[in-house]
Amino acid sequence: MAFANEIMASSSRVLLRNSLKQNQSPFLVSPVLVRLRKAVKFPVAALSEDLLRDPSSSSSSSSSSSSSSTSSSSTTSVPVPVSVVPSEKPVKFRVRAVVTVRNKIKEGFKETLVKHFDALTDNIGQNIVLELISTEIDPKTKAAKKSNEAVLKDWSKKINVKAERVNYTAEYMVDSNFGEPGAITVSNKHQQEFFLECITIEGFATGPVHFPCNSWVQARKDHPGKRIFFSNKPYLPGDTPAGLRFLREKELRNLRGDGKGVRNLSDRIYDFDTYNDLGNPDRAPEFARPTIGGSEQYPYPRRCRTGRLPSDTDMFAESRLEKPNPMYVPRDERFEESKQNTFSVKRLKAVLHNLIPGLKASISADNQDFNDFSDVDGLYSKGLLIQLGLQDDVLKKLPLPNVVSKIQESSQGLLKYDTPKIISKDKFAWLRDDEFARQAIAGVNPIGIERLQVFPPVSKLDPQIYGPQESALKEEHILNQLNGMTVQQAIDENKLFIIDYHDVYLPFLERINALDGRKAYATRTIFFLTPLDTLKPVAIELSLPPAGPSSRSKRVVTPAIDATTNWMWQLAKAHVCANDAGVHQLYNHWLRTHACMEPFILAAHRQMSAMHPIFKLLDPHMRYTLEINALARQSLINADGIIENCFTPGRYAMEISSAFYKNYWRFDMDTLPADLIRRGMAEPDPSQPHGLKLVFEDYPYAADGLLIWSAIENWVRTYVNHYYPHSSLIINDKELQAWYSESINVGHADRSHESWWPTLNNSENLVTVLTTLIWLASAQHAALNFGQYPYGGYVPNRPPLMRRLIPDESDPEYASFIADPQKYFLNALPSLLQASKYMAVVDTLSTHSPDEEYLGERQQPSIWSGDAEIVEAFYEFSAEMRRIEKVIDGRNRDKKLRNRCGAGVLPYELLAPSSEPGVTCRGVPNSVST
Repeated sequence: MAFANEIMASSSRVLLRNSLKQNQSPFLVSPVLVRLRKAVKFPVAALSEDLLRDPSSSSSSSSSSSSSSTSSSSTTSVPVPVSVVPSEKPVKFRVRAVVTVRNKIKEGFKETLVKHFDALTDNIGQNIVLELISTEIDPKTKAAKKSNEAVLKDWSKKINVKAERVNYTAEYMVDSNFGEPGAITVSNKHQQEFFLECITIEGFATGPVHFPCNSWVQARKDHPGKRIFFSNKPYLPGDTPAGLRFLREKELRNLRGDGKGVRNLSDRIYDFDTYNDLGNPDRAPEFARPTIGGSEQYPYPRRCRTGRLPSDTDMFAESRLEKPNPMYVPRDERFEESKQNTFSVKRLKAVLHNLIPGLKASISADNQDFNDFSDVDGLYSKGLLIQLGLQDDVLKKLPLPNVVSKIQESSQGLLKYDTPKIISKDKFAWLRDDEFARQAIAGVNPIGIERLQVFPPVSKLDPQIYGPQESALKEEHILNQLNGMTVQQAIDENKLFIIDYHDVYLPFLERINALDGRKAYATRTIFFLTPLDTLKPVAIELSLPPAGPSSRSKRVVTPAIDATTNWMWQLAKAHVCANDAGVHQLYNHWLRTHACMEPFILAAHRQMSAMHPIFKLLDPHMRYTLEINALARQSLINADGIIENCFTPGRYAMEISSAFYKNYWRFDMDTLPADLIRRGMAEPDPSQPHGLKLVFEDYPYAADGLLIWSAIENWVRTYVNHYYPHSSLIINDKELQAWYSESINVGHADRSHESWWPTLNNSENLVTVLTTLIWLASAQHAALNFGQYPYGGYVPNRPPLMRRLIPDESDPEYASFIADPQKYFLNALPSLLQASKYMAVVDTLSTHSPDEEYLGERQQPSIWSGDAEIVEAFYEFSAEMRRIEKVIDGRNRDKKLRNRCGAGVLPYELLAPSSEPGVTCRGVPNSVST
């Protein structure tokens, strides 16, 4: 019976050490069972039992070796050499490669035909060929030692195996002086690509050698060169064995490409470009957009180059590739099937939800707005078809696709939205001031709030252009809300906080408010910290561009004192939420965790070998990010995309995002401790566990985030110190330095001159840089992303845009506001079509796919690295994640922590590490993948 590699990866090292101490072959020792770790998420090829028995018990090998699959497995005796005794003549012996290939879950008709054709031609030489490469140099050829080429067996026999993973074998004859296998080349002579998960080489005296691959191997007709895969043993560039040096450099050259030509979907080339593909000037002039990145006016990080030809009407704009055509990303960066299927289902829902309101709007223009809260509730309780009155007799008259009718018959629920968590416990919680304030520290954007240090706040904008810098806020606006304190006392005792979007929005407001269906203010919101560690909003300042020297461009709204001021206060809070939604999406979420990560990922693949220990560390935190960013350029941040249609800035969205990058973004401030201190939400305190103290304890995002930050930092520090015991090793690591330099000087070229970039000259700086990247890709992104539908899916709680200003008594709209304030409020929210589009998208983005990998997990956890000490340290990191989850669960049951526990209060779980698939409002995946 075969032993699982989960056991063998750990036990083989123990066996080898023990056998060497006893001066005998490790295969003469019975295998010792070691403590089982967490189950391998993706099982790898099994090690034959015959390789573990006394070689003297088998004098000859079987003439053939059949391969195994995950559904059924057969083993074949493969001779193993006895311990090598120095002699003049090398001894030939046989080794076996067990190759794990992952089948597609669903195949199209064409794919099935090609698959069967490949099975036929496999028997006549058009097959999969592998070759082992030694870490040693052949003294005769002065090149790396190579085995004979071996063909993958039984491909045609296993063509109908339905298992997700199928194991095949190949056999080699090698000399006893071959040395340690360090690389393997694969040539695919079939017509179709296949997904190679891993290869295990069995038969060497040192034990099994693992090659984690996780890559698509293209047909030779499309990519003539052989694919190169390295073993799981990490090497710094200077420690690369002589036999692997050339291949290490060659593989990096292949991944860089030459920067020319149009990329094919099967390519594996990583390169940089500006955001010159967001507009579509060929469609119409109004869909043209400026190039973002590469200029002083619009600086931005770089994205993955596709090489598409220029548009017909603007040679500087890349031509558009619209859905459903896929955007180029390197082949291995594309979503795997389970992830694709999740997105496909969500996209279908989005089509249905967007299509039906559009049809309804075309029937009756009067039904474009929400007119009653029951209209909003109907999206969840009745579904769009029933809620909009589209009964069967109406459906028959409309040009609906057949799929809609079929789905309506089979699954009415598909046409309904799930009830968002924000109204699942308390339908009216969103109306309360305490919930409005709680979401500032425990909602979907908990990183906009700052401690107020100067009152009244002062603008930094040019007064010649944007009017007086002084705020309209006065002491009398808030004094009666401060529990008897003066404003200065409240500031001195860290009781006043602010969310300030004045300078962010004011330069764009004139253009935004000129757009059809957009009305916005530049907002400032003041909060007071109560003795219960909860916040309450005490004033909202609403600013418009000054129309003249005497224009009333600023107003202050305070908590309600009567019915009229209650509705004005609700409208003011809604405008704050719309401002916050834009900043959250365009800066904190998209820019900081998506766009700013992309250059580091591109440079990592271009400059660091897969053998590099730092690449191995970062690898799970780069998964799917290039693909989701490409999808965003195609459908979300593009001209007339979801962001422009559904958020306040409209067509100026990416210009605002560029302004954020230019004026606010700093990589050194993206560490959690630095960010908290910069915002005044924490103070340095070396006596505290994390080196700082929060200004108030019940800040759920910060309290939970510090646990995860520290765990990541400790894991990274252990890792870095293991490979870099001296700073000189960091300074002289040419691949590491090239990666960091290219990330800054090419990927972030528009900000490369800044003095705040950390220098990669010692272990502490390296630890900080790596911890920051892992934090941004995992916990920071999770905190900002997976609460989007639970909080924003109920549009009145968090409208992404507003369509009406708050009326003054002199305004024509004031009478209709007084007559029906509820209708005025609902009509100020996004339209039904805008809301349904927005809800469908944030539903998709908030969804965990079934193949999600969470912090503390990774593919092939026992063999991703050949370094036993590092694998052990990773298991300790995994255990720490489970411990943190228990701490978070305990905090959510602590009645003293009112920002996460109480009647109808949502627990704060966005930083709880694990999650089930679906929209769960919890879970910290390894990477930015939604």
